[in-house]
Amino acid sequence: MADSLASQIITAIGGPENVRSLTHCATRLRFELVDASKVDQNSLEHTQGVLGAVPQSGDRYQIVIGGGVATVYENIMHLPEMAGVGGASASSDGQKSNADVKAEARSKARGKVAWLDSFFEYLADSFRPILGVLLGASIIIALVNLLISLNVIPNDEASAGWVFVKAIWKGVFYFLPIMVAYNAAKKLKVDPWLGGAIMAILMTPQFTGLMDAKTTTCVENAALGTKSCTANIFGLPMALSDYSGNVFVPLLMAAVLALVCHGLKRIIPESVQLVFVPFFCMIIVGALTAFIIGPIGVWVGNGLGVGLSWMNTHAPFIFAIIIPMLYPFLVPLGLHWPLNALMLMNIQTLGYDFIQGPMGVWNFACFGATAGVLFLAVRDKDKDMRQTALGALAAGLLGGVSEPSLYGIHLRYKLIYKRMLVGCGLGGVVIAILGWLFPSVTAAGQTVHGVTTTAFAFTSLLTIPVFNQMWVYAVSIAVSFLTSFLLIITFDYRTPEQKAEVLARVADGQKTAVSSVEAKGAAPAAATATATATATKTEAPAAAATTVVNAPVAGHVISLDETGDPVFASRALGEGVGIQPADSTVVAPVSGVLQTVAETGHAFGIKTDDGVEVLVHVGIDTVKMNGEGFGVKVKANEHVNAGDTLVVVDFDKVKEAGYSTTTLMTVLNTVAFASVAPKTGVDVKAGESVIDIQR
Repeated sequence: MADSLASQIITAIGGPENVRSLTHCATRLRFELVDASKVDQNSLEHTQGVLGAVPQSGDRYQIVIGGGVATVYENIMHLPEMAGVGGASASSDGQKSNADVKAEARSKARGKVAWLDSFFEYLADSFRPILGVLLGASIIIALVNLLISLNVIPNDEASAGWVFVKAIWKGVFYFLPIMVAYNAAKKLKVDPWLGGAIMAILMTPQFTGLMDAKTTTCVENAALGTKSCTANIFGLPMALSDYSGNVFVPLLMAAVLALVCHGLKRIIPESVQLVFVPFFCMIIVGALTAFIIGPIGVWVGNGLGVGLSWMNTHAPFIFAIIIPMLYPFLVPLGLHWPLNALMLMNIQTLGYDFIQGPMGVWNFACFGATAGVLFLAVRDKDKDMRQTALGALAAGLLGGVSEPSLYGIHLRYKLIYKRMLVGCGLGGVVIAILGWLFPSVTAAGQTVHGVTTTAFAFTSLLTIPVFNQMWVYAVSIAVSFLTSFLLIITFDYRTPEQKAEVLARVADGQKTAVSSVEAKGAAPAAATATATATATKTEAPAAAATTVVNAPVAGHVISLDETGDPVFASRALGEGVGIQPADSTVVAPVSGVLQTVAETGHAFGIKTDDGVEVLVHVGIDTVKMNGEGFGVKVKANEHVNAGDTLVVVDFDKVKEAGYSTTTLMTVLNTVAFASVAPKTGVDVKAGESVIDIQR
């Protein structure tokens, strides 16, 4: 059974056989499932290390992990039972699950217009894999700017050391089109190296050198400060541009490449596709990109940049307020990616960006709300929320990542948005007023009303130095942070019912802890309180199931601590027992409905009529036997009585396969009862009581 967070997630998601494909982004695991109804939502939400679990449309599912998602992903993909399951680069029967969604709101808002949903997924997946290097580069820029402002290092472009340091982060943005082309092609199921290679054509010294050719004519663009050139190639005019840092061209190119590539595969014999598909794609799409796609992408990017620049120049007050007020709704829906692309385009075309300053106001309003939640969690002794909020706040303040806060907290408690939006609005007003009174001056000497930056930076504490008019930016984000923080701790983020539920849970947790300590040295009291409540039931076994859970198999009873399985020993799946079997027949320990029957025959979940949820798990890691030696006698959703045969197991085969035969049984919803007391250290027959339940 599960011995790690990775194993717990796969078990709760419905097992490896329920996973079509799995990918991840900066904070989330993205599953495409065979059947989303098999997911144990409750188990996932209460799994240590999981910040949130949200179902999506189309059997897609996302699990919020936080900054350690890459490690969890690797651990999952290295599980033996996950061998052969499609990962990020694998195909599946359907569209690969890469939706940038982590909230129920998005699953409702998206999916109604399929092409629009696909467009945003394409856009998001083209950028998501490179967020790490973008974040690393932005921190380098921030540290360099800080050291320059403190006169620790000189701002000397002629210095070889300075040129080297600049190259460290400049390389990320210069070759960004190749990275985007690689990811975009991969998303469209085309060889990603082919996409990267075609985009690289436009960035070679030979291509850029065409601007200096004698037959090339160039025109200066005064509005953008750029140069447009036209070369004569085999008698055809070709518009030349500097494609470094451009993101629209690779996005358009990859879309055309996918059409050409998939078309060629239909007409070229499979035996020679390896050679001729890349050959024709490089010639056809390379030429189309140089002559048509590239100029169109530059024109689109320039047009959007000029349009937003006009708005920022002529209506800076409105612009600075709209951006932070929109972002709280754009990010959960995945609609913020176009603005991220525009930020990069602004830097490439204008030499600076003016969107990131107001965007930072929203981010810090978000982090301020999370800090308020953390404050209340510490005050209320809410251990689970304290851990969630602390991780989300660290990811935000140090990494500029808002997703753990949004998906782990904010979208669960909708009152947060009402408090946070006030912080967004007030911070936007501050940055609008101060930005107008104290305008920025760009490197070209242009006056801009608002906070600007010459780098694509994740808005965190570490990247504050990259902003021009740094003090204006710092004051604005401080106002937004403190406003959200104070509103949350003053008016709370929970409804009275939610707050009462949390306080009750904390109190129950303390009570359960005391009960567990007492239960270790004392015989459990007989539980009779629920017998009266179930007396009206017509079936006597159902009444018995409310107070006791019987042994599913004959053998010696041991505690969960002795089973050798750390997850069961941690009581993450509830209190229970382990039984070292002396017989091959495993029976139902209670009467109820079989909610879970593993195809491999190793696990059964039964829920009684009065709500007791019992898990029977035959052996440890026996899922890997793929049902060999397990003769299942029941089906899911079938009603069984206590003592009915569930499965007949060849335990000799289990031993020969190298797995433990210990059969584990737990009460999954242990926290719902006053006490769940196991009887250990005894030999029992199947059907004899091994767990007492008191309500």
